[in-house]
Amino acid sequence: MEHAIESLIPMVAIVFTFGIPGVIFFWWLYTKHRERMRLIEKGLTPDEVKAYFADSNTKPKNPYSSLKWGILLTFLGIGIFLANLFEDMYDIEEGVMMGMIILSAGLGFLVYYAVVSAKIKSQNNTNAQI
Repeated sequence: MEHAIESLIPMVAIVFTFGIPGVIFFWWLYTKHRERMRLIEKGLTPDEVKAYFADSNTKPKNPYSSLKWGILLTFLGIGIFLANLFEDMYDIEEGVMMGMIILSAGLGFLVYYAVVSAKIKSQNNTNAQI
C-alpha cells in the first residue's frame, strides 16, 4: 500500500506542473475569445474592437526601469554579502540576516526615488527655462 502511494507522487507532480498551467492558459484564451465575440455581437466592427483592446492594454513605459532594477539588485547584492559576512563574523540568526537583506532592498528603492526625483526636477527646470 505504501509503495502504491509513493508511486503516485511523481504522477501528481507532473499533473500539477504541466496540467494546471495549461488549464489556466486555455481558460484565459477562452475567456478572451468569448469577450471579443460578445463585443462583435453587440455590433462593434473589428477595428473598433482592436482599438478598444489596444487602449486598455497600453500603459506608459517607465524610462528609468533599468535604473530601478540596477540599483535594487546592487543593494540586494550588498545586503546578501553583508548578511553572510556578519553571520560568519558574529554568528547572527537567520531572522537578522533576512532583515538586513530587506533593509538593503528598501534602501535601494529610496536611492532610486532620490535619483529619479532629482532627474525629473532638473528636467522640469530645464523645460521651464526654455
